[in-house]
Amino acid sequence: MPTLRDIRRRIRSVESTQKITKAMKLVAAAKFRRAQARLLEARPYSTKIGELVDGLVARTAGQETHPLLVAHSTTRKRLVVITSDRGLCGAFNSNVLRESLRFLRDADQVSVSLVVVGKKARDFYRRRPFTIKSEMLGIFERLAYSHAQELASGLMRDFLADEVDEVHLLYNEFHSVAVQRPVHRQLLPLGASEAGEEKDGKERTPEQYIYEPSPEVILASLLPRHVTIQVYRALMESAAGENGARMTAMESASKNAREMINVLTIQFNKARQERITKELLDIVGGAEALSQSMEA
Repeated sequence: MPTLRDIRRRIRSVESTQKITKAMKLVAAAKFRRAQARLLEARPYSTKIGELVDGLVARTAGQETHPLLVAHSTTRKRLVVITSDRGLCGAFNSNVLRESLRFLRDADQVSVSLVVVGKKARDFYRRRPFTIKSEMLGIFERLAYSHAQELASGLMRDFLADEVDEVHLLYNEFHSVAVQRPVHRQLLPLGASEAGEEKDGKERTPEQYIYEPSPEVILASLLPRHVTIQVYRALMESAAGENGARMTAMESASKNAREMINVLTIQFNKARQERITKELLDIVGGAEALSQSMEA
């Protein structure tokens, strides 16, 4: 049975852990607010540029197409896996890594190379027999558009050089503090949504624009930017989701620590009460024995 000193030591240890988890929650909350604000500002631009590219691709259909639109024979794929650099964020990383393994299993007849973003993905695939083409680490502390440019330019360069036939993104999409869902999207080759595609039960008609200069010239300038924006949005989604998941995980850890402290405190009080009762019994027993010896 643990002694009072052991229980008191455990209570102090859990209290120290609780202080750390509370501090980590506050830090994650501050980072989350900044990441969420940037993400909400970027989402409308990302969506609108996607719609504009769809319209341009539809207008230029059947004409000379941009190399980023040309579909190749699918024998070589590249998967960009985006995770965090640090843990203590619940199932945030494990969900993405589980989806990436499912993608690799489904592509058993296709050569797949990996681009890993974040130390968790790097460490995970270092111990497994998969080809890591490149890695990008430590970017989420100061995430900038230049990081997306670096990553997207490398992907486009390899695609245009015919080193890969398809490029796919896998990351956590931010929905709320408690909900981040893994999302898989094909980044290259780009393609337009079909005209008249139904969305929410309604037929969607693409907007018509007057282009100056020609749609082909605009498309050549817009497509690389569109790819970079989609990569940047994926990185921001992951950054916001990571801090939201860490807030939830640290709040849960603090709650568990509080419950453990309550249990240990009750255990400590019971042990102390038993010890006091035992000492009282010893005193009473000694007093009775002393009185009996004096009477004798």
